[in-house]
Amino acid sequence: MSAPRVAVVGVGHLGSIHARIWAEHPEVELVAVVDARPERARDLAAELACAALADARELPGDVDGVCVVVPTAVHAEVAVPLLERGVACLVEKPLAADLEQADRILAAAERGGALLAVGHVERFQPGVRVVREMGWRPRFVECHRLSPFSFRALDVGVVHDLMIHDLDLLLDLCGSEVESVDAAGGAILTEREDLASVRLVFRNGARANVTASRASLQPMRRMRLFSPEGYVSLDFQKNYGIMITKGPEFESGREALRTMDPMMLALRKDWITEKVLSVTELELGGEKRPLQAELDSFLRCIREGGRPEVSGSDGRRALELADRIVAEIRARAW
Repeated sequence: MSAPRVAVVGVGHLGSIHARIWAEHPEVELVAVVDARPERARDLAAELACAALADARELPGDVDGVCVVVPTAVHAEVAVPLLERGVACLVEKPLAADLEQADRILAAAERGGALLAVGHVERFQPGVRVVREMGWRPRFVECHRLSPFSFRALDVGVVHDLMIHDLDLLLDLCGSEVESVDAAGGAILTEREDLASVRLVFRNGARANVTASRASLQPMRRMRLFSPEGYVSLDFQKNYGIMITKGPEFESGREALRTMDPMMLALRKDWITEKVLSVTELELGGEKRPLQAELDSFLRCIREGGRPEVSGSDGRRALELADRIVAEIRARAW
């Protein structure tokens, strides 16, 4: 098969990263970058040796895949005609500005028989992939996703901008729909919510506390998962994970620990962390960035077919939950 021909529509901060990854990829041909600001497209196209276009409708008919990285409000406007042509699309998260537009995108993909993937890039975090491979179904999860104010993505609030990453992960990892939502938050620096905190109860009994802010001084991207099998802590920012499970001497050690005084506990710390418990640093690797892994997955789907790791229906489900949380926040806005 000849190298798939790809393009990127919307080459702001994130879109330009998409384009550079494709331009360096040995197995694809980046044919064009598209942006409503012609000078931005021209500058990037000159750097990456591809065509510069001002409108996605100008893309050649033989393009195989397109990354849609325009503002959320125009995702449907850009993606629908491409999908109806049968062009595979990776649409950045959130899938659309609202569920009506999300349904238009999904319907266009079905009509065109086109591949539709959604850019929930955190699914490709090494730590998340390790947890999924272990097959654990967490019973309680804590998520913190905090960021300094970036002056980007101001067409959506923090729930659709940042928290939606964790909402998608939770829906996937917990394997259940959400039964109830208790949310709080509000606007600080913009007209939309900049802080959000929510407690989710899933139909299978799992619980999650999720906090997102884009008005913090220091960034943080952490997730802690608890299940009957053990506990996992992931720091996405540092690409670090640790797992705690029962050790080989858990049952006997638990009995001994009940009568052990504090001084003896201090002296036997290694025994506790190596025998009573099993404390393991997860092997996460770092050879491939999550966005690189996401684009490689999209490329495999273009070549081989099959369901993308994050499908259009996955993107719609995360959007529906995000909308539900925002409605709850606005009903109680401070």
